[in-house]
Amino acid sequence: MNDWNEVLDAGDVANGVINVVVEIPAGSNNKVEWRRDLGLMMLDRVEPEVFAKPTNYGFIPQTLDEDGDELDALVITDKPLPTGVFLKARVLGVLKFVDGGEVDDKVIVVPEDDRQTGNHIRTIDDVPEQLKKQIVFHFSHYKDLKKPGSTEVKGIEGYDEAIETIKLAQKRWADR
Repeated sequence: MNDWNEVLDAGDVANGVINVVVEIPAGSNNKVEWRRDLGLMMLDRVEPEVFAKPTNYGFIPQTLDEDGDELDALVITDKPLPTGVFLKARVLGVLKFVDGGEVDDKVIVVPEDDRQTGNHIRTIDDVPEQLKKQIVFHFSHYKDLKKPGSTEVKGIEGYDEAIETIKLAQKRWADR
């Protein structure tokens, strides 16, 4: 496997279409993480099933969040996506999130071309309220059994805030 960061860049951020590499399929309780140092996906741990991911979970190549990892992305699809695939995704918004005192935001996206849904999700306002609640609940509580109170969801912001978050993460990558 190559380093995803050598093969892909963040995508066409200016036009809101980014590259995302999937680490964890929606519905999975396996915490799979990209290991940049090895160029491999690694099973970090198995979480209790109650903490299965409400969306696909991945990262944006050639970005760094404040926690030192690539910027995370939550990919909304009708069916789970397999670990290790990448997709072109349309930016909708961003989950503003703090984990263990470190900023660990998650950009919310959908596939750029989703013929199953007819590309009906165009903005963060098109995401069903119930799914937004599930995302907020998940990230508010997924560490409760091991590190209660270590996560804080600051809210879900729209497109402009998401693009700014990605651009800052690209700058961190370039400046590393």
